[in-house]
Amino acid sequence: MKNYVDNGDTVTVAAPYAVTSGLGALVGTLFGVAQADAANGATVVLVTRGTFDLVKAASQAWTVGAAIYWDNAARACTTTVGSNTLIGKAVAAVGGGAGETIGRVRLNG
Repeated sequence: MKNYVDNGDTVTVAAPYAVTSGLGALVGTLFGVAQADAANGATVVLVTRGTFDLVKAASQAWTVGAAIYWDNAARACTTTVGSNTLIGKAVAAVGGGAGETIGRVRLNG
């Protein structure tokens, strides 16, 4: 195929804001996890497929298979639809206690 570019597991974009390696970033409706730290507007590689432990809303309990959205204002994962962007599914249950701020998410890619 002459038009094949790559498998799409990563994309190189301008960081929409200062990002930290391992944290999520949203560019338009494209979500990924930053491979490295990047300043606002700097080039960053986002991983768009895979399973990641990501920051979540502490007040929410997740069940396996729950739809997970990115709240770009809070820069955290949530089960709240609203104006948030669908990014994947929860692949591990997690409670909603104050100390439970990380959730495991399989990205939609």
